[in-house]
Amino acid sequence: FFFPFHPPALPKNKSNNYNNKIKHTNINNSMIQTKTMEISSHAINPFLPEDPNLQPSSRGTTATILCCICGISISPNPSNTCPACLASQSDVTRGISTEATLHQCRGCSRWHQEAGKWIGCELESRELMALCLSYVSGLKKRKGDNSSGRVRLVDAAWVWTEPHSMRLKIRLTIQREVVSGTILQQSFIVTFIVRNQQCVECQAAFRQGSWKSLVQVRQRVGHKRTFLYLEQLILKHGAHRGCLSIETFKDGMDFYFPDKGKAARFISFLEDVVPMKVKSSKKLIGTDDKSNVSNYKYTNLVEICTLCKDDLLFLPKKLALSIGNISRLVLVKNVSNVIHVIDPLSGQTGNIESDAYWRDPFRPIITAARTRLTRYMILGKEPVFLERNASKKAVGKKQRSKLALITAARESDLGRND
Repeated sequence: FFFPFHPPALPKNKSNNYNNKIKHTNINNSMIQTKTMEISSHAINPFLPEDPNLQPSSRGTTATILCCICGISISPNPSNTCPACLASQSDVTRGISTEATLHQCRGCSRWHQEAGKWIGCELESRELMALCLSYVSGLKKRKGDNSSGRVRLVDAAWVWTEPHSMRLKIRLTIQREVVSGTILQQSFIVTFIVRNQQCVECQAAFRQGSWKSLVQVRQRVGHKRTFLYLEQLILKHGAHRGCLSIETFKDGMDFYFPDKGKAARFISFLEDVVPMKVKSSKKLIGTDDKSNVSNYKYTNLVEICTLCKDDLLFLPKKLALSIGNISRLVLVKNVSNVIHVIDPLSGQTGNIESDAYWRDPFRPIITAARTRLTRYMILGKEPVFLERNASKKAVGKKQRSKLALITAARESDLGRND
């Protein structure tokens, strides 16, 4: 802002010279005030972009210094050194190992972690990268290490290597404070050499009698449709992991485990997917009277119910009343941890709990074995509508089953005249 200037009264003979001086002073003051306002506006808002329309003479100038090593002009910094000279004089990666060794089990493809622990990781996964970084020394500051310059990991990425090279490479980007207030960033590659080492479980698999717990899974039926369904679930969820060996028999399979805990987890998985009952026993192998320590081998017999999908059942009267007064002649709809049945004449459904079945077990009237089934061709269908009891509780749409009258013919009779 400019305020009017009123000169003092002077004699007439000196008025012209003084007026010229006043005019020159006003011009100089206006130039100084204009420059001051421009500089102060930049100081208040330093992040505003510079106006390209301004003249170079009206912009603020940045002070520069000379590098103490090479002598080029640089902006002032705490080390008074240019970035190139600072990087050549300081080693950011000092104390950080660029090579390490990883051990992988060839039998189960697991990786050795620490203290005898083995974990399963896919190649180029986040879990494997975390395992590799734990083997790089120098990334974490140890207790009692008073060296200056804490390392900060900025980025880590996999570098592709040949699958048969037995090498893993990771590109690391780190930052370290080399001088007070000066931080350098550098990228380098760490190579991990993969060595083969057998884990404890795989070593025990080659020794006779090294198992501690045995799980015998049995289903005493001819076609074993439920048992085949159980095999697919075991493979899908990986429930057999940690098993030393598997043996197949006529009516089931035997699973050998190195300890009792893994066998208990496997039995718990079976209880969640099929109706079954368990009988457990143990055998004393050896004992130490001085330390009061005994060595046992445990055996668990798991028996799966004999009912399978599409079997025709004739339920006991008491059981039929307990599951909603359903008809005693039903079909097995499917088998999970409970047995789902359906009345083929009314569409009513019910569930038979595992405890209720094993309390009074029964066998099916007709089994759905492939050797006893005949292939038919559906020629037509018509919906069947039954009178609904108004006082009966409504059934949800997902659980509702509809009846239909179908016209079928055996495939073997097609093309023949009656």
